[in-house]
Amino acid sequence: MGLITPLYEKHLQHNARMVDFAGWEMPIQYQGVIEEHHAVRKSAGIFDVSHMLTVDIIGKDAKRFIRFLLANDINKVPQGKALYSCMLNEGAGIVDDLIAYHFRDDFIRLVINAGNRTTDVEWMNKHKSNFDVKINVRDDLAIIAVQGPKARQKADVALANLATEEVRNLKPFSMHKNGEWMIARTGYTGEDGYEISLPASEVCAFWDKLIDEGVTPCGLASRDTLRLEAGMNLYSQDMDQTTTPVESALMWTVALTDDRDFIGKEALLKKKPAIDSKLVGLVLLDRGVLRHGQKVVVEGSSKTGVITSGTFSPTLSESIALARIPKDAENVFVEIRNKQVPAKIVQFPFVRKGEKVYRECQKAVTEN
Repeated sequence: MGLITPLYEKHLQHNARMVDFAGWEMPIQYQGVIEEHHAVRKSAGIFDVSHMLTVDIIGKDAKRFIRFLLANDINKVPQGKALYSCMLNEGAGIVDDLIAYHFRDDFIRLVINAGNRTTDVEWMNKHKSNFDVKINVRDDLAIIAVQGPKARQKADVALANLATEEVRNLKPFSMHKNGEWMIARTGYTGEDGYEISLPASEVCAFWDKLIDEGVTPCGLASRDTLRLEAGMNLYSQDMDQTTTPVESALMWTVALTDDRDFIGKEALLKKKPAIDSKLVGLVLLDRGVLRHGQKVVVEGSSKTGVITSGTFSPTLSESIALARIPKDAENVFVEIRNKQVPAKIVQFPFVRKGEKVYRECQKAVTEN
């Protein structure tokens, strides 16, 4: 058996189907993917994301270190706000994507992907030598996500005296820390809600309180359909160390200013003009389901692309995908069981607040 989170026994009690994910025993689903998906879109769902790792960067050079480590600039957000960013290697490949929580200039918290726990910490330690910082790995913390239009309302009841006026008034991508509890208005579903870090010893009791408030336990499968509808990248599928932010539709997370150097900046500036591919949304125009790895054929060209993430959208009742294709592609087909099925290029996200929002594009235009 792989690694387990503090909520492992709770998952078994709720009859979760467990699978290996990045070396962790995690719930893939409880009552069913569709039911859990709709619970988040219409009410509130809870996810165990304790396999992700919290890393605290502490010291007088914490802010300066983060400005060098990340492609986005922590200077863009004041204390009390969070920032989404890529962490690049020297060749501008994506080491990881993460959220940085700016508490103070000498205390910045990072939450990193489960599959990159070891490599990310090694990468940070490799580059900290010129900075007065400590890298504090917080294996003592668990993380849960409460997501959906009623998530904050239900979570505030479960939080009880921790649901202060400051918590209830949190703006998107803001957070509040009370002791070892961090309540952040962030998420990975396209819905409102909280991501809550708390001591591992207290997470089971809090999980039970949320269940008592009618929050639906949800697994990784519905988390994937929700994030894909929301047009959010998944590390190791839509991006990795072989791709830059340019062909991963993530240049909006890169702060290219003259006065700041960061790892990968020089390579990114050199590679950017020559990159000929773009991550786009696709919607299938015929029967079938879009899946990771399927070939995308460009009409009138020998160039091809690939589906990086695909699924059947429970909200839209359509098959949707993220795909990396030539930037000048206009008409495309997806190879499904040896047949070429037409698909339309669209601008993602596909869904926002439970409603269809994608717009059809004439071609896969480049991202500035």
